[in-house]
Amino acid sequence: MAFTGKYELESQENYEAFLEAIGLINAKTDHKVVTEVLQDGNSFTWTQTIPNWTWSNKFTVGQECELATMMGSKFKAPVTMEGGRISIQFPQYHFTAEIIEDKLIMVCQVCSIILKKT
Repeated sequence: MAFTGKYELESQENYEAFLEAIGLINAKTDHKVVTEVLQDGNSFTWTQTIPNWTWSNKFTVGQECELATMMGSKFKAPVTMEGGRISIQFPQYHFTAEIIEDKLIMVCQVCSIILKKT
């Protein structure tokens, strides 16, 4: 399923616990995050925006890509897709994303803490 679109955060579960687990509790914000995804075949540009801050990554499914964390640290990781779900191992957590009923569902997991964003 195509990911291209602009998605505004509707809900999130375990947000504060997740930020605490990865040491970013001071990064907590009450702003609604807007995620814009541009997909061209297996290539993606993934951008998240709140007022005064933007975080963007470009990657290609099936390749090891240079990516950046929310705080700007660079790392390399393979990007995979299985069953329509993108999967990336960030340094501190595992990220997946998929489209369900025209909604972008993003899941970040660190240990037993699962952050789910719709």
